Amino acid sequence: MKRILIVEDDDSIAFGLQLDLQTEGYEAAIETDGLEAARRARQEAFDLILLDVMLPGKDGFEVCRELRRAGVRTPIILLTAKAQEAEKVLGLELGADDYVTKPFSPRELRARIKARLRGTVEAEPQTFSFGDMEIDFSRCELRRAGKPIDLTALEYKMLATLIRQRGRVLSRPQLLDQVWGSGVFVTDRVVDNHVVTLRRKIEPEPSVPRYLLSMRGLGYRFDA
Repeated sequence: MKRILIVEDDDSIAFGLQLDLQTEGYEAAIETDGLEAARRARQEAFDLILLDVMLPGKDGFEVCRELRRAGVRTPIILLTAKAQEAEKVLGLELGADDYVTKPFSPRELRARIKARLRGTVEAEPQTFSFGDMEIDFSRCELRRAGKPIDLTALEYKMLATLIRQRGRVLSRPQLLDQVWGSGVFVTDRVVDNHVVTLRRKIEPEPSVPRYLLSMRGLGYRFDA
């Protein structure tokens, strides 16, 4: 299920968008403040961000600039009542992928969301290599020197999640939500156990990890 972050301080618009997107099969979260939206977009994995320009805390342009400077490549569609050409150009120059002026047609917005998500899927590499290891996302397979490595479904999902968000710290609750799924009740210790098992399979020296790193008090990060 694709995750979309709605950043909109008008409750009626935000909840209307959330309901519409959920009906379309997306998981939609809402933030009403620019500061909190920027923090959440850096720390959580979203497939797309709907970003209003007029926000408390930080406006949408500032949020967009901050996310791009932080290396967040999630597609951003700006939502605004401003129709001036200069505002549109500014948003695109700051790293937004698209721009929709209010009032907008829900049908048009859905089409633009689908187009951006298709572009993200097409742009994603099918394989990623680190050391003598290669993960094949299309085959859900891990190989060392061309030979498949046996992984459970959960081990593969955890490794793929960490690699797709490499360089970003993922907390244990975030990993539980993204790998096991929301509503599944398991302890943080389960995450630690899977990390130990993965290190045995991917690290040259599991006791001194090079790729799957522990960030004390924060979670785990994949570096390669």
